[in-house]
Amino acid sequence: MKKLEHKDLLKAGVHFGHLTRKWNPKMAEYIFMENNGIHIIDLHKTIDCAYTAAASLQNIAKSGRKIMFVATKKQAKTYVSEKAKQLKMPYVTERWLGGMLTNFSTIRKSLKKLSSIENLESQDTYTSDFSKKERLMISRDKEKLERALGGISSLNRIPAALFVVDINHEDIAVQEAKKLNIPIYGMVDTNSDPNMIDFEIPSNDDSFTSVSIIMDYISEAIAEGLKEREKIKEELRIKQEKEASEKEAKEKKEMEKKVKESKKA
Repeated sequence: MKKLEHKDLLKAGVHFGHLTRKWNPKMAEYIFMENNGIHIIDLHKTIDCAYTAAASLQNIAKSGRKIMFVATKKQAKTYVSEKAKQLKMPYVTERWLGGMLTNFSTIRKSLKKLSSIENLESQDTYTSDFSKKERLMISRDKEKLERALGGISSLNRIPAALFVVDINHEDIAVQEAKKLNIPIYGMVDTNSDPNMIDFEIPSNDDSFTSVSIIMDYISEAIAEGLKEREKIKEELRIKQEKEASEKEAKEKKEMEKKVKESKKA
């Protein structure tokens, strides 16, 4: 997996941090300099951290486990949801519901309700079985559930990892993941505490172009992991088919041998 290019990060404005008075001292090792009252992020460290995070997420995807993306900020939510959909990974880009991880059993009940409504609406007799008023109520319930849980509708267990854009903004999600020892990956700006997560990527988490370039890089790594998984599955399928074919041929040969021996007798 290749590393991010310094010039591309510079062009995307990944290096722009917050005003110096808003900084978190724990980000000191990732700050290159101060310029006109703004902290400038060390992009060499961004490149190294992004590479480490991407390699780890690639392995998670390769193992077949789910990575949940969390980005409810206006400048990030649309792009993050698009990338997550392409990867068929769960995502939260609307309000984070308290207990989405720590009380997943309750969330799963709501997901089952959403699935039931979708199955109900797909039935040929749906229009005749329910009045217009009842269908309107069902539709409103569905819209409410989709808005809150649509991004995680395919999730049947707690994700293996979280990728967060702006850990300050998504502090509830971060706290819940920490309670459950779920590895957290994320974009960390100069006003954040990198110790709150496991794999930090020092970067501007307020700019669309910055979020986009980091998301593209992370998404490519995950996509590569998924591709590797499919390759392994295909190789296993071919191996199993070969073994089954060889076993069948061997059994057939043994049967023919027994038939010949019985005729001789």
